[in-house]
Amino acid sequence: MKLSKILAFMIAIIMCVAMFAGCANTPNTHEVGGQIIYGSTTELSGDLGNAWWTNNATDKAIRDMIDDYDVVVSDQAGDFVENKTVVNKIESVVNDDGTKTFTVTINEGLKFNNGDPITAANYVAYYLVGLSPAAKEAGAKTTSAAQQVVGGIDYQNGDAKEIAGLRLIDEYTYSISITADFIPYYFDITYASLKPVSFKLYAPSSPDITVKDDGDGVYVDGGELTKDEIDASRYVYEDRISAGPYTLKKVDKGTLTATLEINENYAGNFEGQKPSIKTILVNKVVTETEFDSLKTGAIDFLAELTGGDEVKQALALEEEGKFTTIHYDRNGYGKIMFQCDFGPTQFKAVRHAIAYLLDRNEFANQFCEGYGSVVHGPYGIAMWMYQDAKEDLNDRLNTYSYNVDEAIKLLEEDGWVLAEDGSEYKEGIRYKKVTDEEAGDYEHVVTLDNGDKLMALEIEWSSSENNPVSELLAIMLANGEQTAQAGMKINQNVMSFDDLLNYMYRDATVDEKYGVKTYGMYNLASNFTAAYDQSYAFTMDPELVAQGYNSNFTDDEKLDQLSMDMVYGVESGDKDQYLKIWVDFIDEWNDYLPEIPLYSNVYYDIMSSKIKGLECNALWSFEQAVVYAWVEE
Repeated sequence: MKLSKILAFMIAIIMCVAMFAGCANTPNTHEVGGQIIYGSTTELSGDLGNAWWTNNATDKAIRDMIDDYDVVVSDQAGDFVENKTVVNKIESVVNDDGTKTFTVTINEGLKFNNGDPITAANYVAYYLVGLSPAAKEAGAKTTSAAQQVVGGIDYQNGDAKEIAGLRLIDEYTYSISITADFIPYYFDITYASLKPVSFKLYAPSSPDITVKDDGDGVYVDGGELTKDEIDASRYVYEDRISAGPYTLKKVDKGTLTATLEINENYAGNFEGQKPSIKTILVNKVVTETEFDSLKTGAIDFLAELTGGDEVKQALALEEEGKFTTIHYDRNGYGKIMFQCDFGPTQFKAVRHAIAYLLDRNEFANQFCEGYGSVVHGPYGIAMWMYQDAKEDLNDRLNTYSYNVDEAIKLLEEDGWVLAEDGSEYKEGIRYKKVTDEEAGDYEHVVTLDNGDKLMALEIEWSSSENNPVSELLAIMLANGEQTAQAGMKINQNVMSFDDLLNYMYRDATVDEKYGVKTYGMYNLASNFTAAYDQSYAFTMDPELVAQGYNSNFTDDEKLDQLSMDMVYGVESGDKDQYLKIWVDFIDEWNDYLPEIPLYSNVYYDIMSSKIKGLECNALWSFEQAVVYAWVEE
């Protein structure tokens, strides 16, 4: 072979090696140092309890940065992959009784941030804690998982000390068996995925507590799990034992800030990537002054800018040269949310009427200013399902185009035809005769001398403070002439976002007042993960509803069934069947209307130009992407 051919051959080999290395996202190594100040308009509540209670966006971001040793994770494209840093192998088998068992072998040498070794016992401890009677008593929403795992309900109800379907095979191997009712499952690889926890966090008064398996399943030995200690674990900050790229060093709820530093014991993410940025500060910012905070260096990064005004300010800053932006379609939507079990919003006609009274196209135009559009269901413009089913959705969904006459017609047909004294409605607020059950304890109900109960078409709205969406809704809906013309009154109640969530979840474990039915309407937003699974979001199971699974408090059997059928009974990889049921689900949701979708927008992130290599997308958030980033001062 001539020298030139040999040289060409060697170059080709080098290029191939480089190409495949790039495809594998070979971890980049940068000098450790610097810090990012992450600005968040959502105030942290400080609840770090594995999303078993609340799931505030800022709390979730912190949790995701300090806990990252799940067996299965989603990658940059939103596909589920084995976390090779954690897992040696995953095997699965469908058993003769229809159950499915996943056997997982984890790698040796993993450690918590405090240096304690991580073994298979720490992974099964995740469900021993989360599915325990004590966790349920503390208000943890884990019954759905208990239903899926063989023996999970018996363990959670205290009828068995073991979880029969969870086995500790050896020091680095565990297995988990899923009941036949939940097989097949579209995202079934996620069943294999647990995350490691330390009993030191959840049972600090039991230093000898451990995991045992005598052949009938795993159980807790040498100590006990208690309601008080599990509940208290949500709010442990300093010395919190975790296993992610960062360690939580401090939370100051007075200033709504958190400090995170690199976890020196972190072995890397699913691609082996370790963080380079030493410190991340999470600071609360106010929307009105967020760009001033960027300019002064009070923050370095703002994620997921939504309104057109915010986007334009971000682009203007980028032109000045000290900041950079990235943008991507949103995997979620902004919304008005209803609670459908009390007050006027328990009636579908009222929910429909409110939709007709709001010009959503104009709302999206004013808020997004060209950087988003109206959607008509619980989806975002980034979703592959939406992209594949656009035409079908256009044919089937009600767009609730602005129509005051249609709103009034629906209200009249639903019985909102009375005045406060029971006479025929002429003007002001409409009333409707209701049953004792429909009236409940709602404050806007009057009882006539003849015993009839009349409910006012008066809705209490929970609205978060310093929120431009709330301000626009107040102008275009609550205080709009068309709303008064229809005989409806919407009372805006401004509060912290933390309070809003507690009322929405009716979380009496925080304060008894939150457990009282108070607000029928909220405005907020939802973003979806790589697994679009709404199977328990609209459940009618009373026990699950009581635990907070269905925060809309819906009572639509078809919606409940479709949300389950979409994922359970669909084989993993059968996209056509999944998509077909997804469209049916969206169609039913659009008719029942537990929420009014307002917009799905193009997200913009803006950051100081000192931050390099930080690339987010709709399914790859800051907390996942930051381990690839570095700082150049």
